[in-house]
Amino acid sequence: MQTITFNDTNISAYKFEDSDVWTATPQNITGPDFIIGDLNSTNATIYKNVTSPADWRGGKYTFDGTTWAEVEGWVDPTLTKIASLEEEIASLKAE
Repeated sequence: MQTITFNDTNISAYKFEDSDVWTATPQNITGPDFIIGDLNSTNATIYKNVTSPADWRGGKYTFDGTTWAEVEGWVDPTLTKIASLEEEIASLKAE
């Protein structure tokens, strides 16, 4: 696998297959299917041939080139959205 991390925090934002070709320029990072506009060769690093944690999600882990570490306080955005929708449903039922 490959991961792209933010240089200032080491947070792993993206994960791709090693066979995908990603290129970092001073403007952006480009790959086979899209352009990552907020990351570039000055603020991000592309690591190749890494083994990510089985439960990897964007933003959940940091990676420093050697070690993965879970981000303290990370909350799964799916669970946050579910909680928000449940609150909205409860509010609508109460009307």
